[in-house]
Amino acid sequence: MKKLIAFFLITLNVGLMQAQNYKDYVAKANSYYTNKDYKSAVEHYEKAFKIEHKSSSDLYNAACAAALNNEDKKAFKWLDLAIDNGYENIAHIKIDSDLKSLHDKKEWKLTIDKLQKRMDILSANYDKPLQKELLDIYTEDQGIRGQFMKIYRDPNSDKKKIDSIGKLMAKKDSINLIKVIKILDEKGWVGKDIVGAQANQTLFLVIQHSDLKYQQKYLPMMREAVKKGNANPGNLAYLEDRVALREGRRQIYGSQSSRNKTTNKLYISPMIDPDNVDKRRAEVGLGTMAEYAAKMNIEWNLEVYKKELPEIEKLENIK
Repeated sequence: MKKLIAFFLITLNVGLMQAQNYKDYVAKANSYYTNKDYKSAVEHYEKAFKIEHKSSSDLYNAACAAALNNEDKKAFKWLDLAIDNGYENIAHIKIDSDLKSLHDKKEWKLTIDKLQKRMDILSANYDKPLQKELLDIYTEDQGIRGQFMKIYRDPNSDKKKIDSIGKLMAKKDSINLIKVIKILDEKGWVGKDIVGAQANQTLFLVIQHSDLKYQQKYLPMMREAVKKGNANPGNLAYLEDRVALREGRRQIYGSQSSRNKTTNKLYISPMIDPDNVDKRRAEVGLGTMAEYAAKMNIEWNLEVYKKELPEIEKLENIK
C-alpha cells in the first residue's frame, strides 16, 4: 500500500508540475504576443502544447501569433485544433485582423467551412434570426474596436485620427445599445442555449461599453442570468468591476486597469482585499492576476501593489 501511495503522490506531483509549466509557458507566450515578439510567442506556445493542447482559446491565440509571424502551416494547424476543442466564435475569426494574412490561402476556406459546419450542428435549435442580429452587432462592436486600437497604437497617428475613429466608435456603440436594450427588455438575458455562446456574449459586450446608467440598470439582470446559467460569470465580474470603479468604489476581481497620465504606464485599478483576489477570480473562472497582468503588459507584484494602493486610489478618486 505504501508503494501505491508513493506512486500516486509522485504521479500527482508530476501532473501539478506539468500544469504549472503549461500555465507559465502560455503566460510568457501571451506576454511576448502583447509586446509584438511573435517569434518568441510561437516558441512558448509550442512548448505549452507539448504538455497539452486542450484549450481552444490558447490554441486560437497561438494561431494568431503564428499568422503574424508568417508561419501559416502552424497557424492553420492550431486553428484546426482550436475548433476540435470547442472554439465557436465564427463572427470573431472572420474579422480578426491578426489572421488577415491567411484569408487568401486555400486552407482558410476549409477552416471557415469546418467551423461553420460545427456551428450549424450546435445551432440546430437556436433562435436563428435573433442569433444573426446579435452576431451582426458583435461584428460591429469588435470590428470598430479593432480599427480604433490599430490607429491608437500606430506611432504615426495623431490626435485628430484617434478622435475621429473614437467618435465613429461611440456612434456605433449608441446604435448597438438601442438594439440590445430592446432585446433585453423584451426577451431578457437570452442564454447560449437560445442564441449560442458568442451571440450571448454580445449582450455583455454592448452593456460593458455603455454609459454607467445602463450598466447599473442591467447589472441585476445579468446577475440573475448567471444564476440561471444564461451568462458567463467571468463576464459578470468585468461588469461588476467597471460599475464599482465608476461609482467611486474599489473593484472586486482586478479586471480593470488604467493608465497613469504622468508616467504613461498601465496599472491595475484599486481593488478590495488584494491578498485574496486570485481566489475570487478562480471562483468566476478567471485566471490569476499575474496571468492577466502579463496579457496587459503590466508588471504584477502583490506587495508592491499594496504599498502603492493609497496613491492609486488618489489617482482614481476612490474614497
